[in-house]
Amino acid sequence: MMSLPSLRHVKTAGDAGVVVLTLDRPPVNALGRALVDDLDAACDWLERAGPDAMARAVIIAAAGKCFSAGADLKERQGMSEDDVRAWVPYLSGTFTRIAGLPMPTIAVVQGVAAGGGMELALACDLRVAEQQATLGLRETALAIIPGAGGTQRLPRLIGPSRAKRWIFGAAMHTAVEALADGAVDQVVATGEGLAAARSIASGIAANGPVAVRLAKKAIDEGMNMPVDDGVRNEIRRYEGVLGTADRLEALKAFMEKRTPEFKGR
Repeated sequence: MMSLPSLRHVKTAGDAGVVVLTLDRPPVNALGRALVDDLDAACDWLERAGPDAMARAVIIAAAGKCFSAGADLKERQGMSEDDVRAWVPYLSGTFTRIAGLPMPTIAVVQGVAAGGGMELALACDLRVAEQQATLGLRETALAIIPGAGGTQRLPRLIGPSRAKRWIFGAAMHTAVEALADGAVDQVVATGEGLAAARSIASGIAANGPVAVRLAKKAIDEGMNMPVDDGVRNEIRRYEGVLGTADRLEALKAFMEKRTPEFKGR
């Protein structure tokens, strides 16, 4: 089992197959260089963590009353145009790394998830929002556009028409409105987001970790393929589970009427 990294603005914890990354940059977890560097470093660790390690599912949560208010506008004011040209691809690339992590990821949104904060949540596979949360892509109100995946991930999630309403209007949406649009998967009472995400993550972690990772890969790859190509790709990914000890353990456990013990290999 690999030891968790020690980071300044992203606290790490893990047990029972679930890793929790907690944004911790008061007061609003603004996405400045230091916080994004820590998210990038966390990706380094998670990409190396095999399915037999503790990282079978990842939760991205936040300390304080706010998930993330988005870009650090004070830091941005000190940037030249060339600085911004370099910064936006770095931020976007970090979120793309999160989206591409091999294990499932769940965002827990409490308080505000605006702009880049919303884009971080969109980079996760699933989103749990607390009842008082507000979510939105505010960039056009600041005379810019989403630059960390928002114009691409939101329409794929909720459809282009709804995504255009979110992005063109730059409005903030309640958790219930976001659920109705399909931008979040579950709404829970205030203070219960992390527990709800842990419940989802624990259910994921109990399944065959190699199979879960390959299922995620098949889904993500297939989204960019015609359905026939996607089905053929699914069969190729299925090959990845055939030689695993976990597959044989599942069959044996079924015959013995017990819960399988998956090792991630």
